[in-house]
Amino acid sequence: MTDARPQRRPGRFRPRFPRTVRGKRRALQAFMVLAVLATLPSAWVHLTADDRVRAVGDTPRAPVAVVFGAGLRPDGEPTQWLAHRLDAAAELYHAGRVEAVLVTGDNSTPQYNEPDAMSAYLATERGVPADLIVEDYAGFNTWNSCARAHSVFGVERALLVSQDFHIRRALALCEAAGIEAWGVGVGERVSGLEIFSGLREMAGAFTAAYQARFTPPPAVAGPRETSLDEILSAR
Repeated sequence: MTDARPQRRPGRFRPRFPRTVRGKRRALQAFMVLAVLATLPSAWVHLTADDRVRAVGDTPRAPVAVVFGAGLRPDGEPTQWLAHRLDAAAELYHAGRVEAVLVTGDNSTPQYNEPDAMSAYLATERGVPADLIVEDYAGFNTWNSCARAHSVFGVERALLVSQDFHIRRALALCEAAGIEAWGVGVGERVSGLEIFSGLREMAGAFTAAYQARFTPPPAVAGPRETSLDEILSAR
């Protein structure tokens, strides 16, 4: 006598959904708990930094503006978003809000050099004196940039410059690194890329919460740089 029951294909997974009212209620409760947990890091970032995001004309004075890298075009020039960050930093300098600019970005290969491109743009396109610009070549991500700004370049008080969707995470991480900071958020027109970047920030908030809690050393830890100290002591 043969078994007439349908055979399950090997390796095929079929999720089982709850069928009872009690089971559905528990599944909904579990989903809500997971949703709350997923938003906690983003909520922490906003609670930590919302009151320190300012417009260019409303920032307090600080010794240095810190500009985070945001990619280069194929020709080696700053992307549009990075150019907008640099424009805001130049505006801070010309308004007398800062005395120097620290550009921090990725130079992990000889063919890709964000800090040099950022420095050249500020000096040639926006009139910031080249001798007042300091370059950090190991700002591979936000935490590395913040940690190195404090431990390598001696930054204790700064104005941070980035896009609106990123500036709060930068503020939270720089505060965890030991920097008293305010942020200038650069607005961009709404686009698919901006929406994607905003969603990516939600995922980045999990990493930021870990970094702020355990403050791991930056990928490239030192030695101590005195170039920024020399600029500020001469002003």
